[in-house]
Amino acid sequence: MKFRDIQISDIPEIFQVRVATWHNEHGQEEMKSRGITHDSVKEILESGSHRGWLCEMDENIVGFAMGDRKNGEIWVVAVLKEYEGKGIGRKLMNLVENWLCNEGWSEIWLTTDPDETTRATGFYRHLGWQDWKVEGARYMRKTKSQTT
Repeated sequence: MKFRDIQISDIPEIFQVRVATWHNEHGQEEMKSRGITHDSVKEILESGSHRGWLCEMDENIVGFAMGDRKNGEIWVVAVLKEYEGKGIGRKLMNLVENWLCNEGWSEIWLTTDPDETTRATGFYRHLGWQDWKVEGARYMRKTKSQTT
């Protein structure tokens, strides 16, 4: 398992991971409708507003996470299903959480599915995230003192 910063050249492969973990067959189109494209991700990485890390196994990207320093948001975390349960998601989250806190955020946040029973909600709670509000999506937050 190798963890490293996301590079511009990784964008096509992280998109493949994200679509594979989106849990619907329209993932690529849905991301595009939200303005999330190869070009937009390249732009935010180059601008420095976002930073991310990935995990490689056997030279393949199996998971990644990114954060937004402008607003303290965990922007995305995705791990291929066959690599879940190996600590990859936890490590990726820790990398982004610590970076955001080092950027001056005393409270960080993320959004996830409003459905209480999703694996993501349980995963985030296991890592110390707490519900903040549910308004179309589930908003969760974590304070700097809760990050590891």
